[in-house]
Amino acid sequence: MTLRKTTSLTTLISFILLLVTSVILYVTPQGKIAFWASWKMGGLGKEQWGALHTNLGFLFLIAGVVHTVLNWKPIVAYLKNKAAELKVFTVDFNLALGISLFIVVFTLFELPPIVGVQRFNENLKTAAAKKYGEPPYGHAEVSPLQMFCKRVGIDAADATRKLEAAGLKEVSEKATLADIAKANGKTPQEVYDLIKPEPTAGLPENPGSGLGRRTLAELCATYGQDAGAMAAKLKEIQIEAGMEETMKEIADKNDLDPHALYEAMLQLQ
Repeated sequence: MTLRKTTSLTTLISFILLLVTSVILYVTPQGKIAFWASWKMGGLGKEQWGALHTNLGFLFLIAGVVHTVLNWKPIVAYLKNKAAELKVFTVDFNLALGISLFIVVFTLFELPPIVGVQRFNENLKTAAAKKYGEPPYGHAEVSPLQMFCKRVGIDAADATRKLEAAGLKEVSEKATLADIAKANGKTPQEVYDLIKPEPTAGLPENPGSGLGRRTLAELCATYGQDAGAMAAKLKEIQIEAGMEETMKEIADKNDLDPHALYEAMLQLQ
């Protein structure tokens, strides 16, 4: 056993494991959705995968530093020309630097084709939100039932009765949605589905989380509004809106934020 071999193999193994955790975190739903839906992959939740990724990253960093120290002479040799003179900006170094700067610049300025990686990730997050549902507010699953009901405008006593009538156990106004869900083999979203009120016609004052990812058509359909009529009304006040565009897309092209756009829709309904 040698330090050089152990370090090199540790660097390799931690790199491979980092690739795995990176891919998993890339496809993981947003935190609030992952916790709301009790999302897991391979039996591990988002927090566990995140912890693995962080600790493996530190291991890779430490192993990489030690590996660099142990292999300093070969690295310096890469920076020498044919005359064995030290020259940092060799062709190979410039190419490596150029590739790295390309990724950095194209990422920061959201330029294709690199921006496609982020766009695809956003599409995955949007699809996950539609599949698993979104909480009424961030980390709603850790709110006690009484507080949760107050936040979303539900009578806590009535919610408790509904949950008990549905056969759920360990239900109390002091128990969090996450606790109730875990005790009954459900997700917080499934618990909420049992107590949430029937949607009423008309846009609510509070649209909830995930507003920017919802299309105008989806939002209007949820609250019994005519998307075409809403788009026409928005156009009358100089807001161009496509029915299949997301609220964020509409807001961005009209120099607004999604919530300001929603406020305008509230006034127009």
